[in-house]
Amino acid sequence: MPTARATAPSSAKDSKPLPKKEPVTPSWVGRVPQLRPGQYADGMPIHKPEYICCKLILRPNKFHSRESFFDFGKVFKEPAKEHGVKYTTEGFTEQPVKIREVVFIDTDDFRLYNNAFILRRRIPYKDGFPIGEPEIVFKFRHPDLQMCAEADVRPNILGDHRVKFKVQALPLKEKLGGIRLLFSHNVQFYRSAIGMGRENIRDMDALIDVLPALQKVRKAPKEEIHLVSNTIVEEVLQDIGLLDFGDGLACKANVAIWRTRGEHRPLIGEFAYQFRFQDREKLSKDALRRTEAFFISLQYAAEEYIALNATKTATVYRLLGNPLKAHE
Repeated sequence: MPTARATAPSSAKDSKPLPKKEPVTPSWVGRVPQLRPGQYADGMPIHKPEYICCKLILRPNKFHSRESFFDFGKVFKEPAKEHGVKYTTEGFTEQPVKIREVVFIDTDDFRLYNNAFILRRRIPYKDGFPIGEPEIVFKFRHPDLQMCAEADVRPNILGDHRVKFKVQALPLKEKLGGIRLLFSHNVQFYRSAIGMGRENIRDMDALIDVLPALQKVRKAPKEEIHLVSNTIVEEVLQDIGLLDFGDGLACKANVAIWRTRGEHRPLIGEFAYQFRFQDREKLSKDALRRTEAFFISLQYAAEEYIALNATKTATVYRLLGNPLKAHE
């Protein structure tokens, strides 16, 4: 929550506004590099980013009810007012929370994650029961945009898939007031698209048949893959409102908490909002600067919530005290 401004019984002329906290990093607007042309092994051109996603990783202890998600939205008031951003909860307060089960899969020595790959399965729930098909999410996440684009995450499956290439903005690892960029090259597909008899993949060879990009991390034939940290995550997510940065740049904002299934141990939280675009040259620079300024100010306003040097995925991997070679 915002830090309360102290008031003194002295005269108005003695009171001074608190100093404005400036960004501690250069503006990221216009500094995302252009991709060098390239193609995958089948001749298709490499993918380009099509999403901008801003994320704050949050301590989970303040989230204990549906209402507490909307309480986080109250910290938007001053940053939004300061930077001309419109925020409304109209139509959102009646929306129910969304529940998903999330599990991560890796080798015993976490070779996927240590090489910037992330593999997880998600199952959505409604009214206590699973709905739809289990979804596989595979991604290569790295601070090098070109490397990220050249990683061909496309699966070798019978069914359809969807690629999402995101520019992710997060706070600095060590302090508030800045922005660091990660690039996340994702693919999503339903588990049924893998094909009959291949749904319960247990070894690296079978996994590589589905996800050829993992060929580079294999060490020996028939290596086993397992549930990371022996943990099933329950994600509780709430859309809390609409952010409008002007010039057609508007999106939903949501807050989520991850906790362990069974004992409901809170692990980590996240606030996020993202935009989709087709042509980066058509993105309004003024709207992007408002997005950036809001994101910086929100870090200070939400200081009591924020967990630095963390991501949701890394939190799950570190549950059992495992050392990691993270690229995040």
